[in-house]
Amino acid sequence: METSSRKLSAASATETPGTADQASALARKPKPPVREASLKVVKKRLEREIAKRKAAEVALGDERRKYRKLLADSKNVQKQLRRLSHEVLRAQEEERKRISRELHDEISQILTGINVRLATLRIESAANAKNISRNIASAQRLVEKSVATVHRFARELRPAMLDDLGLIPALTSHLKEVRKRTGLEIQLTTSRPATLEKVGSLKRTVLYRIAQEAVKNVVRHAHATQVDVSVQVRPGHVCLEVSDNGKSFSVSDVLASKRRNRLGLLGMRERAEMVGGAFEIDSAPGKGTTVRADIPLRNGGEAIVRATTKGGSKKNQEIL
Repeated sequence: METSSRKLSAASATETPGTADQASALARKPKPPVREASLKVVKKRLEREIAKRKAAEVALGDERRKYRKLLADSKNVQKQLRRLSHEVLRAQEEERKRISRELHDEISQILTGINVRLATLRIESAANAKNISRNIASAQRLVEKSVATVHRFARELRPAMLDDLGLIPALTSHLKEVRKRTGLEIQLTTSRPATLEKVGSLKRTVLYRIAQEAVKNVVRHAHATQVDVSVQVRPGHVCLEVSDNGKSFSVSDVLASKRRNRLGLLGMRERAEMVGGAFEIDSAPGKGTTVRADIPLRNGGEAIVRATTKGGSKKNQEIL
């Protein structure tokens, strides 16, 4: 029994080293290539996912910055719109005040003078017939003056000539009246007036109002002696320019200020943009100021230009 037990122990001892070597060999055996390839694929997927997330984070940051900028721009635009609205309301009140004052000071005084003349005529008709004719002539002059004043108010509010005769006759009449009232030398240059009159009513009104406001600014602020007004038909658009030889100003400072005199510049720009046009002001020391508006001839306007340019360019120049 002892001998057999020893044999078994020896056998067990001889088998144990072989089993350990097999386990070590299995541990050192390389992993299957299929598993390694799948791990590489997963790793690449994770890398791509991380790259996508980083790109998404960068894009999200850019969008946030854009959103903040848009929000700030929107707030600025809202402030400008509110300020412009307030200025428009103030300008309307000032214009109503001016019309009311001029009606009271001019029309009311003229009509009072006519009434006094008529009362005098009634008294003198029995006593002195020789003075009747002279007083009648004086009363007629007062009536003519009141009619002229009413017509001037009507032209400033809405010139009937613009609707009845067109842009160039209305502009010519207005510039002649300005020259007569102020003594300013004004030169009007136009091209293809027949084409200009085929432009839509809204665009004709815009051109007239911009020219009217630009000349008004020259009279009020520029201290100029010469004004050149040009209305030219060019391919696809009408170009209006009003230039003077007066003192210059900083356009950016005036537009950025809160003073009421900038409202005219903003109004001209808004009118031009309302019909899809462009507005520009150039002002330099020693060169005066030039107001320029380009109004497009869309909706068939270009066909009108081609139809009227077969005989060459025709330019009219008039010293008012």
